[in-house]
Amino acid sequence: LDIAPGQSGRLLERISGSAKEPRKGRGRKAAGPPQPLLRGLRVVADRLAFSAENRARLGESLETAFREGEGVAEVQVVDGPLLRFSQRLECCGRSFEPPTPLTFSFNHPQGACPECGGFGNTLNLDESLIIPNPRLTLAQGAVEPWTRPRYRRHFGKQLQEAAEREGLDIHRPWEALPRKQKGMVLEGSKALLGVFPFFERLKRKKYKVWVRVFIRRYQTLQRCASCGATRLRPEAMWVRLGGETIAGLCAMPVEKLREYFQAPPLGPEQHERARDILKQIRDRLEFLHEVGLDYLTLDRETRTLSGGEHQRINLANQLGAHLTGTLYILDEPTIGLHPRDNARLIHILKGLVERGNTLLVVEHDRDVIDQADHIVDLGPGAGEQGGEVVFAGPRGELPSCPASATAKYLTGARRVTPRRPRERAGANGRVLTLLGASENNLKEVDLRVPLGKLVAVTGVSGSGKSTLVHDTLFPALARILHDSKGPIGRFREIHGFEQLSAAVLLDQSPIGKSPRSNPITYLKGYDSIRRLFAETATARGLGYGPGHFSFNSAGGRCESCAGSGFQKIEMHFMADLYIRCADCEGKRFKPQALEVRYKGLSIHEVLTLTVEEASLFFDDVPSIVSRLLVLRDVGLGYLRIGQPVNTLSGGEAQRLKIAGHLASKPPRDVLYLMDEPTTGLHFQDVERLLEVLLRLVALGNTVVVIEHNLDVFRAADWVVDLGPEGGDAGGRIVVEGPPAEVARCSDSRTGAFLRAYLEKHPAA
Repeated sequence: LDIAPGQSGRLLERISGSAKEPRKGRGRKAAGPPQPLLRGLRVVADRLAFSAENRARLGESLETAFREGEGVAEVQVVDGPLLRFSQRLECCGRSFEPPTPLTFSFNHPQGACPECGGFGNTLNLDESLIIPNPRLTLAQGAVEPWTRPRYRRHFGKQLQEAAEREGLDIHRPWEALPRKQKGMVLEGSKALLGVFPFFERLKRKKYKVWVRVFIRRYQTLQRCASCGATRLRPEAMWVRLGGETIAGLCAMPVEKLREYFQAPPLGPEQHERARDILKQIRDRLEFLHEVGLDYLTLDRETRTLSGGEHQRINLANQLGAHLTGTLYILDEPTIGLHPRDNARLIHILKGLVERGNTLLVVEHDRDVIDQADHIVDLGPGAGEQGGEVVFAGPRGELPSCPASATAKYLTGARRVTPRRPRERAGANGRVLTLLGASENNLKEVDLRVPLGKLVAVTGVSGSGKSTLVHDTLFPALARILHDSKGPIGRFREIHGFEQLSAAVLLDQSPIGKSPRSNPITYLKGYDSIRRLFAETATARGLGYGPGHFSFNSAGGRCESCAGSGFQKIEMHFMADLYIRCADCEGKRFKPQALEVRYKGLSIHEVLTLTVEEASLFFDDVPSIVSRLLVLRDVGLGYLRIGQPVNTLSGGEAQRLKIAGHLASKPPRDVLYLMDEPTTGLHFQDVERLLEVLLRLVALGNTVVVIEHNLDVFRAADWVVDLGPEGGDAGGRIVVEGPPAEVARCSDSRTGAFLRAYLEKHPAA
């Protein structure tokens, strides 16, 4: 059929046989014809022989065909194929909306997976939490939620009825039940409301807080079944570049991604249009390569990165800025870095200097100090004994400064040689063994931890140290020893845990958010201070007891700030802001309470003393001074005893936790796990910290530290070195044993640096 201009309506009317009037004008669809009748109908817009003279006619005919075909046109070549063209994005019979950058963003509703909201995981019921001990029988309470007082009687009857009517064996351990009977318990039967239907029924009452809390106890974050953890909706996965989806590209290590974008699968025209975008991609990947993060994938969650990886990503951002004439201030950029990675860091820092920038670096690392052009050494001590510039000048002149403690350690005049306790509880060959650890990049790692020892876990950044210790070993022990409900990294089995009384993770997470909490309250020494003030003549005359010197209860505290010394201003979409209380001027107490003095100081003035000062002030009160000396031993002698804990750095918070365990006289057979406890410590403080850790070991405990400090390697009883590299090239134990044995291993990156260090700084 040939179509004359303006006749599409009459044509459709003739085809359908409808007597209704067609739409006026061009109308693409007649009012009358039923849609199924028109499905698959082809209307000829033009017939022509292609030639130069017919080029304009061909264009007009194609426009007509696209218009009348609602974006679709077909060309039938005589004695040739039928060619189908579309103005829309179509493939395999499906139409797609034109993609935009937001289509590929999991942070925007347009691109995020509707099931998980762009997080890549969803909260689902976890059978291991519902049935935490598969060795129990159903009669003994294998199904944990059914043992709660609210449900125990009801489900006890249902289980008994299912046993009588349906043959459910309630006296057989869960792990030994046939699959059919397990399914009966989980999915339900005529006599028994199953576990999953039970929770579905509970969800109808999620408007109640206790129901939400109850359900959450048995849920864990699991990989989203809808998007497969890509975090994107299906439409984003339909777009491919050289056969790769954006999720596939983001799952590639940076090293492979660099190779991919050196010669991307694009035609000449596409390559030209994407030239600027490709340059930006290549530059950013090159920056990640320069800072030694070739093994990372772009879809890696930032919360899973180690401290060293965070530091280097921040440096990569600065490299990408291409700034000149800028002052950079870096606070310990070597945190989390292996000695091998320090060389890369120094190369990057020097590159920033060569661009005309100035770098001010706060550091304790020997390598960085040695490479500095100018050194400013503060001291001579910490806290009130410091605050002076001991030395300022070129690196070469530092050794000649007699007042500098740093100079003594750098020249070897002093060494980190912690005193070991004379008496140590015997380890007796006891071992904790974790077999088949395979979380993240770990490759079926078998970890042996000698008990009653100081164990250092080492390896280059990204080798799997945190995954092995934080994500697998500790959660597994916490589940067994403390009935923890947290997620556990994949492993096969664990042995030797029955020799432990507890497992404690001393990490760098904040201790608390309230300004009322401080070092002396954390160590439970403030009660003794309050009693001392309450026993003074002034306090007795005013009728004050210990409660009047508490900032946690009404009486003597300032009620405007509730004893915190600060007033909180809620910023809603930002972090809360704390400002000094205008009524008490940050002193926490009412004027009457501040009139009471002990040895000439008010309660506020006592709280402003440093640990060093307070240990002298309370030298005649053993219950207080013993706790303060522990703080001094872990290198916190400069802190004020009333300093709010929410102002402490991560390293200070971690050492305060260590002090808390020492002050409370810990039981024996505790496994302590720590992540870089030497963060922020000077050589002198490292020595003190090692003495504290060795004291914990001497009490019959085991200390496992993730570390990069060579002084800690040398002081350790046992070293476990992971690697040999980061990412996919790591995840294996390269060598384990005493420090001297690790130093002899030619395959170990740690061994090479430890060997050189021991030669330069032999043990005393």
